[in-house]
Parts: sequence; C-alpha cells; structure tokens
Amino acid sequence: MIAINKVSQHYNSSQILWDLDLQISAGSCTCIMGRNGVGKTTLLKCLMGLLPISSGEILLEGEPLHNRHAEDRAPAGIGYVPQGRDIFPLLSVEENLRIGLPIRKDKARQLPEKIFELFPVLYDMLQRRGGDLSGGQQQQLAIARALVIDPKILILDEPNEGIQPNIVQLIGDVILQLNAEGMTVILVEQKLGFARRVGKEFRLMEKGRIVASDAMENLNDKLIRQYMAV
Repeated sequence: MIAINKVSQHYNSSQILWDLDLQISAGSCTCIMGRNGVGKTTLLKCLMGLLPISSGEILLEGEPLHNRHAEDRAPAGIGYVPQGRDIFPLLSVEENLRIGLPIRKDKARQLPEKIFELFPVLYDMLQRRGGDLSGGQQQQLAIARALVIDPKILILDEPNEGIQPNIVQLIGDVILQLNAEGMTVILVEQKLGFARRVGKEFRLMEKGRIVASDAMENLNDKLIRQYMAV
C-alpha cells in the first residue's frame, strides 16, 4: 500500500534519513520503534509532505506521493495525528472536528456518529474550546479529527505521550477496533507493552535507517537491547 524506496532527508547540512526502505501492506498495524533521535518523526513528516525528501520516492498504491503537496495527503486518504496533537486551542471541539468534513468523498455535512461511539467524552464537550480540554481529551480530539476524513490509513506519532493510563487503554482499544475493521495503521510508539498489544508488525530504526522488520511476536529481547534500550 505504501512503499518508501531509498529515501534520504536532510536538515540543512545534517542528514537524518539514509536510503531508507519501508513497505507497509494494506490492513496492517505497523509500529515504528527505536531510540530517540533516530528519525522516526522525520520519517512520518516526509510521508505527510511536511518535510521534503532529498532523494528516493514515496508511493501510495503504486502512485508517487512524494512530489505532491502536503495538503494532498488527506484527500488521498491519510489521517495524521502528530506528536503534540496540534489541535486548534481557540476553536471548539466541534469546530476542530468539522474541519475535516470537506475532505470526505461522500461530502457529508454532519459529523459521523462513529466518532462519538469511539470517544464519547467529545460529544459532551462539543462546545468547549480545544485548549480547555485535558491532555488525554485533547489526544482523543486529535485522533477523532483525523478520523473525520474517513481515512484508509491512520498515522499516529507517539499518541500516548504524557497520557494517563485509562486513556492509553482507550486509545489502544480504538486502534485495535479500527485495524480490525480494515484500516491500515502506522504508529510511532516508545512504550513496548502498548506496541505489543496493538501492533501486528514492527520496524526498528537506527541512525535514519530501518534495521529490522518482522511480525510483532518476533520482537525479541536481543533486538530490544540492541535498538531500543537506553
């Protein structure tokens, strides 16, 4: 579904990604893991068009994606939940959610009921400003906003960072449900227990490259010590 072939990326004179190859199959839930600073967030930003790549290609269902503008990703069916959430704090919860409606292919004008089935707290807070929500509520809003566009692919960058355990459990339940329904999920995650719970596959990164790929059940202690232990 997504093919990233020989992608390199630079910040000024610093190279972050080095001829990186990554294949994501439709319907998978793939966890991208590794120590801080190995290029995980940079990889997602390149995939979303928020950073230009220096060389290589990114394909979506066989068609080039890397040469399209960032705003073309959502219409292509990619929902993105960035690290830090990036909700609009001065807009209401409802206004944050409604931003995605024009992108839907069915041209729906009403927010899908499924959003509130997944995140019931948001229904009770529709008129509250996004900035007045707790961290866990804001994360639910960020994920819900990405889902409003009815994406084929959901990309999440450390969705559990700074979130209380009960919300971490809820986010895990949502990811498992969406993936079971056929949505492709790409997840950057540092928490090993959470990754093992929701992920079907893992990709380990080191120094801007993918260094190990396999089914999640094959993420063993040796790999964890080599590429994740601090």
